[in-house]
Amino acid sequence: MSHTPPIITHIERGVMTVTLNRPHVKNAMNFEMVDALVDAFKSAANADSVRALVLRGADGTFCAGGDLKELSSGNKDKDAIAQGNRRFGELLELAQGFPKLLVTVAEKAAMGGGFGLVCVSDVAIAESGCRFGMPEVVLGLIPAQIAPFVCARIGLTETRRLALTGLIIDGFDAQRLGLVHHHEDGEKAVEARLQIVLKQAMKAGPEAVKTTKAILNGMAGVKGATLDEAANLFADTLLSDEGIEGTRAFVEKRPASWMEMPK
Repeated sequence: MSHTPPIITHIERGVMTVTLNRPHVKNAMNFEMVDALVDAFKSAANADSVRALVLRGADGTFCAGGDLKELSSGNKDKDAIAQGNRRFGELLELAQGFPKLLVTVAEKAAMGGGFGLVCVSDVAIAESGCRFGMPEVVLGLIPAQIAPFVCARIGLTETRRLALTGLIIDGFDAQRLGLVHHHEDGEKAVEARLQIVLKQAMKAGPEAVKTTKAILNGMAGVKGATLDEAANLFADTLLSDEGIEGTRAFVEKRPASWMEMPK
């Protein structure tokens, strides 16, 4: 039985397309996928033939977030959990500092970590029906690594509203908040918008893009120490009674014990 790669990469006319490739779990990210994405970003950053990177998901779904089945059934060692969580933060830092244009195409779902990937893109295109959210608190967990990037993207007030309630929004609201730049009705419209964005991107000088991004990232940088602390807090919540119940409820496809309104 052959191993299915966690991502698929393809380069054509200066554009590297990176496709999240775990469609059987709606492209939820596991440790293998995160490592593969880190490698892809580093490779694209160093390739003179690549002018832009497009990040999208296989089978028309962007990303359902982290693979909670892997997390809930894996290592119970706090340090190992924190290290794994922080590795995703390293991916977000790498994507944020990517020296070329980064475009995300969000279809059907961009949840949790997928939401975070949208937040570090230079241009985000959404299918109107795509669902966006940070549902971690509903699972008794925290949006540890993505929260600072979300705040930088849409501001503290809206980040509080989404992060503290686990509210799910659509492409229209995502554009209204500044999370995405375009929302389009249907696959054909999404593809057409992507081609418009890439055609415009190819008019820009590569060195000018690199330097401009360095300036902008310096103005809105996320501190590594914040992500380090967040990783430890994530490990604490995952191993807590609430985190164990929340992830178990998710795997068992039932409401968590605290979801009944107090009388």
